[in-house]
Amino acid sequence: MGATNTLIVGDNLDVLPTLARESVDVVYIDPPYNTGNGFAYHDRHGTGAERHRMWVEMMRPRLVAAREVMAAHAALFVSIDDNEVAHLRLLLDEVFGERNFVAQVVVNLNPKGRQLGPFFATSHEYLLIYARDAARCTLDPTSAHTVKPSDFPLEFADGRRYRHLPLRNTNKKFNPLTAPTLHYPLWGEVATGRVSTEPFDGAQEIRPVFGDGAPAVWRWSAPLVQARPDDVVCRTVRGKLGERIDVYQRDWLHEGRRKKLPTIWLAEEVGSTDTAVAELKQILGPVFASPKPTGLIRRVLDCFGPDAVVLDFFAGSGTTGHATVLANAADGGNRRAILVNSPEPTQPGSSAALAGYATVSDVTEARLRAVDALLGGGFQVQQHPDGAELSNVD
Repeated sequence: MGATNTLIVGDNLDVLPTLARESVDVVYIDPPYNTGNGFAYHDRHGTGAERHRMWVEMMRPRLVAAREVMAAHAALFVSIDDNEVAHLRLLLDEVFGERNFVAQVVVNLNPKGRQLGPFFATSHEYLLIYARDAARCTLDPTSAHTVKPSDFPLEFADGRRYRHLPLRNTNKKFNPLTAPTLHYPLWGEVATGRVSTEPFDGAQEIRPVFGDGAPAVWRWSAPLVQARPDDVVCRTVRGKLGERIDVYQRDWLHEGRRKKLPTIWLAEEVGSTDTAVAELKQILGPVFASPKPTGLIRRVLDCFGPDAVVLDFFAGSGTTGHATVLANAADGGNRRAILVNSPEPTQPGSSAALAGYATVSDVTEARLRAVDALLGGGFQVQQHPDGAELSNVD
C-alpha cells in the first residue's frame, strides 16, 4: 500500500486534470470564503467585476474538473458560509445536476457565536453535499459514533438492550388500500408479550390501527413476523379512543449498530474552530486562524468505506490528511488522501510567516510530516510544474 497522504503543490485547476478520471471516492473541500471584505483569491484562470460572480467564476472550472475525477459512486462535500452558500448551491446544481443534491448540513463550528457582527451571533457554517450520480452513490448517511446506549432503555432476559418501535406503519400513505398485503391480523397476549401470526390460547386478535381508529398496516409481512418471534412484543397502550393492544418491534442495540446522521452537526460531536486551532497548535503552533476540526472530516469519511480515496484540492493546513490518518488508526482502514495546495507566499506578519513558513503549502507539508511522525501512514510530496500563486485558505 502507498503513502496515506500525497500532497501535490500547485494550482488546483492545473493539477485536477492530471489525476486519474473516476479514481476518487469522496471529495471534501473548504474553499476560500467570500466574506465581503474584498475577494483576494488571485486566479489567473478567471476574472470578474462583481464580487459573487468573480467567486463563482473561480469555483466553476474547479468543480467541473473535480467531477471528472470522481467515481460514479462518489460524493462531494463543500464547507461554505452564508456569504456564498446560495450562489454555491446554484453552481453545484449546474455542475452536478439538481437530482444529485444530497443534503445541506448545518455545522455548529462556533458554539459561542461570532459576537462582532451587527445582528445575530452566527454560530454555524454549511456543508453542501452532492453525489456524482445519486442512483449509484455509495455514501452511507449513518454513523456508529452517534449511537447511544441510553437510546435503548430496555433489557432482555439475556442482557441485550433494546427499544420499542411501533410495528404499525405510522405513515398514513400506507394503508389497506395502498398496501393490502400488510393489513392482516396478529394475535397477542399482554401478560407474556407473545405475538403470533396464528391464534393461540389466551391470545387476542390485534389489527393495525391509527390513533384515531382508522385502519393501518404493519411494517412487516406475516412471514417476517413468524420468522422473528423474539423481535416482536405486544402491550397495552392508551390512545384517544381508550386502551388497546398494539404490537412493537424489539429494536436491538448490537455491535456495529449505526444511526442515521441528522442535518445539524454539533460542535460537541465534530469539533469546533477552537478545537481545530488547538489541535493544529499542538503539532505546529498557531499558524492558521480558522482551520477545520479533524472531527468534521472524520464524520465525512465515516460515510464511506475504510479503503476510500479522498481528495481535497483546497488543502489549507492539511486537516483532511490529518483526519484520514486518524480514521485509519481508529479502525485499521487503508484510506488514502490526495491533497492539493498552492505555493502562495504567506502574508507578511501572519502567524505562519512569523513561524518561518514561506508559502501556504509549506504549512500543509509541515503538518502532514508531523502527523506522519506521530501516527505513521506515510507521506509524499509532488511538485506540479505549472503551479500558480493562490490565496491563503483553509
